This record gives sequence, structure tokens and C-alpha cells, in this order.
Amino acid sequence: MPRLMMVLFSMIATTLMGIGIVIALVTGYDTLRPILIAAAIGFAVALPVSWFVAAAID
Repeated sequence: MPRLMMVLFSMIATTLMGIGIVIALVTGYDTLRPILIAAAIGFAVALPVSWFVAAAID
């Protein structure tokens, strides 16, 4: 399951980080710090999400 989780993580993290950045930009936070915070939150949230998705598939 860890291999499946890491494969899923690469896709899920990219998607969640992109969603966070788009939300930050749409709400008017267009400086570097809010964009990096949104990307970091997406990265952190992707870990448990990918674990749960891999567990559901496996």
C-alpha cells in the first residue's frame, strides 16, 4: 500500500496545491506568502487524503 499511496500522492498533492493557489488568487491574495501558504496547506492535506484513497483502493 505505501507504493500506491506515493503514486496517488503525486497526483493528489499537485491537484490540491493547485486548487489552493487558485483560491488564494481569486480571493485577492496575490503576493508570495499567501500563495506559498496555500500550496503548503494543499501539500499537508494531500498526505492523509492519499492514504485514505489508497486504503479504499487496496
